[in-house]
Amino acid sequence: AAIGGHPIARYNLCIEEEEKGKYDRAMKHLIIAAALGHDASLNALMDGLVSKKDFAAALRAHQAAIDATKSPQREAAEKARKD
Repeated sequence: AAIGGHPIARYNLCIEEEEKGKYDRAMKHLIIAAALGHDASLNALMDGLVSKKDFAAALRAHQAAIDATKSPQREAAEKARKD
């Protein structure tokens, strides 16, 4: 699932790698999950776990992923769901 681009799978791999003490690999998975639009991963990166340069790149990619999911139909459905 992680190879297929599933952000939660990447986040879970981060947790597993961190438990094994492989912090560099864990951060790579966290950055990829954030770049795929996973909010919890982005929030974790805000804790200063990576360099400012890596965080900025992840933030830009995260925003691009979020923007890519926006459409008038989705916004109308979200509005209808809230009403």
